[in-house]
Amino acid sequence: MSCNNCPSPITNQAPLSSTCPGVVFVSFLSVLELFLKKQCDLEDPCGRITPRDEPEISYDFIVIGAGSGGATVAARLSEEKCFSVLLLETGLDEISWGSVPALPIASTSLNWQHRGEVEKNSCLNKKEKRCTFCGGKVLGGTSSINGMMYMRGSHKDYNDWEKLGNKYWSYEDVLPFFKKSENNIQIDELDPVYHSKGGPLPVSRFNSQPPMTPDILEAAKELGYNTVDLNGKTHTGWMVAQTTTNKGSRYSTARAFLRPARSRSNLHIMINSTVTTIVFDDHKNAVAVEFYKNGRLFKVGIKKEVIVSAGAINSPQILMNSGIGPKEELEKAKVPVVHNLPGVGENFHDHVQYLLPMTINEKEVSAYDWASVSEYLLNRKGPLSSTGGWQVTGMINTKFANPEDDHPDIHMVFGGYEASCPKPPNTNPGVNLRRPVSIMPVVLHPKSRGYVRLSNNNPLSRPLVTANIFDDPNDATVLVEGIKFAIRMTKTRALAKYDFQLDKTPVKNCEHLEFGSDPYWECAVRHDTSTGGHYCGSCKMGPDSDPMAVVDDHLKVKGVWRVRIADTSIMPRVTSGNTNAPAIMIGERAAHFIKMNWMPEYCSHLN
Repeated sequence: MSCNNCPSPITNQAPLSSTCPGVVFVSFLSVLELFLKKQCDLEDPCGRITPRDEPEISYDFIVIGAGSGGATVAARLSEEKCFSVLLLETGLDEISWGSVPALPIASTSLNWQHRGEVEKNSCLNKKEKRCTFCGGKVLGGTSSINGMMYMRGSHKDYNDWEKLGNKYWSYEDVLPFFKKSENNIQIDELDPVYHSKGGPLPVSRFNSQPPMTPDILEAAKELGYNTVDLNGKTHTGWMVAQTTTNKGSRYSTARAFLRPARSRSNLHIMINSTVTTIVFDDHKNAVAVEFYKNGRLFKVGIKKEVIVSAGAINSPQILMNSGIGPKEELEKAKVPVVHNLPGVGENFHDHVQYLLPMTINEKEVSAYDWASVSEYLLNRKGPLSSTGGWQVTGMINTKFANPEDDHPDIHMVFGGYEASCPKPPNTNPGVNLRRPVSIMPVVLHPKSRGYVRLSNNNPLSRPLVTANIFDDPNDATVLVEGIKFAIRMTKTRALAKYDFQLDKTPVKNCEHLEFGSDPYWECAVRHDTSTGGHYCGSCKMGPDSDPMAVVDDHLKVKGVWRVRIADTSIMPRVTSGNTNAPAIMIGERAAHFIKMNWMPEYCSHLN
């Protein structure tokens, strides 16, 4: 689910939604929160992480960012008693109701909501023509605010990484690390070659699916696509998504990886701690990390390595603030150059998508009401236990993709079945109230590339993000094909009974074009652009022959010592789908590489 299209629950951390009655919904969430705090399996009040107020003088490893990659790295490193680990997170702890799947929190202050620079070819109807890029500013990072979809990507994604010169990153190489994290609740229904039990991360389908689910899957079959496990043998087809949930509850990486490690004396976690710079000595060895917490500047020594896991916007920012990046850009920002590494901040890209608004003739609407609360608290079922239609998803080929490659170029998501705000009952049952739904095609293999820059030499200033979405016109062309497929899908026999009606209100600034024509849709996607929240690539992995590579195939930053990166910024190309699962896998790989590097010398006495 895109962070740009999430409902906006009302709390003191979120703006009032124009679609919800503010006072009613505030009261609803306030009472709901009281109930949740009594539910140990949701809130886990006895198992919450107790963050530290002050760090030690030094640590073996300092991990910057407690998101999908960083939480995984820190937890895995702290498994070794001989390692001391400090985990730094700019944001705060998770909020009480964040574990309830139907209450996504992407509109709260737990979302960075990075605002990009002015775009030339996208977001043309947005304020100042600027796109926004969501990301979690909280323990667990984006895994604490996302749509929870567990999607690994295609086999070809990783085989292509290897072909680019990255050893150990083929699908065969990375599969064991996906399985290492996974505790698949429906393992008996799946191929054990691709799935496993026993890992810290629960993976399962939601307890509840909308009634339309089998009809959507049947409609896909009419168009030539089977129901498959998109995390298994094939990446072409449709499925009810696997998610990072269990028993109707969200599992972020904070909950899955960090909470079980909370009692380890060698793992210290500090929240509300914003890293400003990595300090290097004259030999380009990382020796310390500086960060602010509550207005106080700390400087903590590094005995072995620092692992940067701040995401594809903040990771290059931290490197550049530390003097690692394109020399001309560092000089422009008046940052002393430690090492000229031209690829830092380059190759930035994201999935791009378009939301097609529609209505159907279904009258029944699940709502955030006391009946749904009771059903959820008693049985972990009902509208609060899932993201509704967003979980019904497919990978399809447009005319530009070769089906034999098993590498679809469009991700289709059926939306519009989230529970709605409390509403009075329909006093006129004879009136057919049409229900809003949506279908969202997503471009899986964007060719456009942007960049991240520093705005100045103040490490607390926001970075400059220029995404250059649709800079390569092929991306818009592929997205238009996805839109046309979505419309064809609504006209299948399986979905005919719902009477899908496309909202034909012309997109602003596209009124002069024939509605439904290819030129119209291309205009629409450029003006009402939606980003996927899957941005990556800004510190890409590559061989020494690639002058724009930032890290090697062991995730070590080139040209300096004792620095690695473990997040989606290392992706040479974005994976085919949601990026939370790949980010966790990257964290697992990083921890594995680090242990290989240091354990023979420092942990041999434990064997």
